[in-house]
Amino acid sequence: MPTDSATDLENLRDLQRGEAAALDRLVNRWQRPLLAFAYRYVQNSADAQDLVAETFVRLYQRRMGLRPDTNLPAWLFTALSNLCHNLHRWKRRHPTVSLGAPQAGGEAPLDPESAEDSPGAAMIRDEAVSALREAVDALPHDLKVTVLLHHYEHLPYRQIGEVVGCSERGVETRLYRARQLLRTELARFVGEAAPR
Repeated sequence: MPTDSATDLENLRDLQRGEAAALDRLVNRWQRPLLAFAYRYVQNSADAQDLVAETFVRLYQRRMGLRPDTNLPAWLFTALSNLCHNLHRWKRRHPTVSLGAPQAGGEAPLDPESAEDSPGAAMIRDEAVSALREAVDALPHDLKVTVLLHHYEHLPYRQIGEVVGCSERGVETRLYRARQLLRTELARFVGEAAPR
């Protein structure tokens, strides 16, 4: 993940002065980590790309209202997490099934360990990954965003706190609560993985 805040602030100032190339630089710099976050949240590549594009559209539309010292990564992730949350809620209220879509467990796992597992081990791993994906997806929005930003985007607590609107201690508490919920939800897989 990009960490040079001086470059972000310089690009934001250039964007506010009307330099069109500044938006391109910001897109090149932030598109990949934003896409990774959005995909993990909505679990759909096309939706993730649309949400990231909408985030950059909003950045451009609101560029003049941003303060010169805006924490751009926090602003981008906050805007994107809100868009992801809105889409996720909408899809829960309006479920659809694509005839060509793979069934549960048919998509590639988020973090595959090895493609050369035995069929039994691969099936257990795929079930566990699918259960993990569903468990993370079922977390409340504030916990889900915190987990995704911490475990996948590797943001420090301070930046996560700016995105989710709480202190660093609050981030620790949210991660603890999320882990407790995930541990409860995934107990059967943890038990299977533990040596007997």
